[in-house]
Amino acid sequence: MGQILLVRHGQASFGAANYDQLSELGYEQARLLGQWYANSHQSFHKVVTGGMARHRQTADTCLAELPKPLLTETEWITDPDLAEFDHHEVLLRHCPEYADAAAFKALLANHVDPPRALEHLFRAAMQRWMSGWHDNDYTETWPDFRRRCVRALERLDTDSSKQTAIVFTSGGVIATLMQHLLGLQDYQVMELNWTLANCAVTKLLHRPGQFTLSYLNNYAHLEWLGQPGSVTYR
Repeated sequence: MGQILLVRHGQASFGAANYDQLSELGYEQARLLGQWYANSHQSFHKVVTGGMARHRQTADTCLAELPKPLLTETEWITDPDLAEFDHHEVLLRHCPEYADAAAFKALLANHVDPPRALEHLFRAAMQRWMSGWHDNDYTETWPDFRRRCVRALERLDTDSSKQTAIVFTSGGVIATLMQHLLGLQDYQVMELNWTLANCAVTKLLHRPGQFTLSYLNNYAHLEWLGQPGSVTYR
């Protein structure tokens, strides 16, 4: 039976001009995951990244911790279908103030608990996107995003059933694949996405034509090897 390891990228640079870059902590999270795999002598026949900078940075940093002999047979692939949905557009369509960083920060600052306010705002933006009532407002609709995530998983079905692939992607992609495998409702995808930790691993077992969830959102490597504060969700 083969394995597919779905890794959510390390912490990105939320609030910076370019979100699609790992933060200093994001790089450390990726190193800790790599050290975990090096200690267990894990090898990978295939590395797949979703095409975003934070995906490749997480992959490069993680796998640099492994001894080179473990990667001599490894194939590297970029699959754009594993890229995250455009959360900037999703937020902007629900909250036009998001277009002006200063105005958006001021909006959040008016709340007693700004992080909680951002969470509520993002949930509402996701609900608007996923409802289907405003599809003409978005470059990529929710059904289109869901289809491309599943399409990317199905491409991995061609691999040998005794090999291990590691996939570096984003929380929205992983949550959507869980919907496909477990029959979750749309609102459950949104809730699950919010709980996936940076650099956590979700493991699928694979036989030709069949994927089975082994474990979800494992970040033991961050708790075991990391310092306090190593586990993050944004």
